[in-house]
Amino acid sequence: MDFERFVFYCLAATLIFAAARVITVRNPVHAALHLVLAFFSSAGLWLLLEAEFLAITLVLVYVGAVMVLFLFVVMMLDINTSPLREGFIRYLPVGLGVAVLIVFEMGMVVGSKYFGADSITIPVRHGAGYSNVRELGGLLYTDYVYPFEVAAVILLVAIIAAIALTMRKRPETRYQNPSEQVAVQRGERVRIVAMRAESKQS
Repeated sequence: MDFERFVFYCLAATLIFAAARVITVRNPVHAALHLVLAFFSSAGLWLLLEAEFLAITLVLVYVGAVMVLFLFVVMMLDINTSPLREGFIRYLPVGLGVAVLIVFEMGMVVGSKYFGADSITIPVRHGAGYSNVRELGGLLYTDYVYPFEVAAVILLVAIIAAIALTMRKRPETRYQNPSEQVAVQRGERVRIVAMRAESKQS
């Protein structure tokens, strides 16, 4: 067994273990950390396929941004997991049925008949000067330039819509204006009331 195949089996086993721990561990923080391990293992598999751009994107976007946000939210909210586990046994048969159906469908699509060693040839290894990012950029801006621009416009519209929904004024929402609070005078907020002193009677 060559070294590359050994690394592949190690990364694949780590990925399967981490994915299983994500759905079986009780602590949500531990589940998020195992998901980070799964992302790193997937990035290693992408590197073995000479897809460096996808590997670094997976690490930067999901591990560096999304998972940090997940961990921050989980640790700040202090979620009580005991109500979430209620009714697990009741819905277990339905979950197992759906899981078996998904595995059967994936086996039909990604079976050895279509993705076996006889059907797909081993990809040709490139030289040291090969750049996956350069090839991907050339392909995006030549053959797929119009779909790429359409996707960019759709994302821009989604960003503008999210900002518009966030910044819209709602009549029932109460908010404060800091500039008005800073410019307030003492006479507008404090009222001095004159009261006669009362003597304590024995």
